[in-house]
Amino acid sequence: METAISIITGLMILGALYAIHAKDLLSAVIACGIVGYGLVICFLLLRAPDLAIVQIVVETISLIIMVAVVLDSSREEPYSKTDPQGYVNAVTALIIIVTLFYVFRSAVSVLDPFGETTLRMAAPYIEGAAEKTGSANLVTGVLFDFRGYDTLGEATVLVTAVLGVLTILRIKGKK
Repeated sequence: METAISIITGLMILGALYAIHAKDLLSAVIACGIVGYGLVICFLLLRAPDLAIVQIVVETISLIIMVAVVLDSSREEPYSKTDPQGYVNAVTALIIIVTLFYVFRSAVSVLDPFGETTLRMAAPYIEGAAEKTGSANLVTGVLFDFRGYDTLGEATVLVTAVLGVLTILRIKGKK
């Protein structure tokens, strides 16, 4: 699984780099979509379907809005500047990437091994959760009984985002 996540993360980075350097704005928007949907796949591989659902809804809504804006405006950048210091920028980017990789490796080395957890914060939820919630599924019981208001807030945000997109698209359609 770690290999798959590493490959997907690499593709997400390539999508982000393409989005930065694309001349066609629609191509840049689609490349941003690659990054967002790659995150959805990572969430699914990490067994976080609730985060994946939220990410796919928000990514789809923002992708629709961005595509609508790009199609309503010019698809080309109005100007293109040349970069005489491309070599300097590449070296700076490489230094930043190496530094971030070093910081990432340092941070990962102090974490618990993958799949093992310390239950300091989760222990009260796990101990007797089936009896307290009456749910056979621990995740469902925690989400709807212990974190019900948080789940209600997330659902409200999603519904509001969908209504906003529908309103924007309907206003555009009436013109």
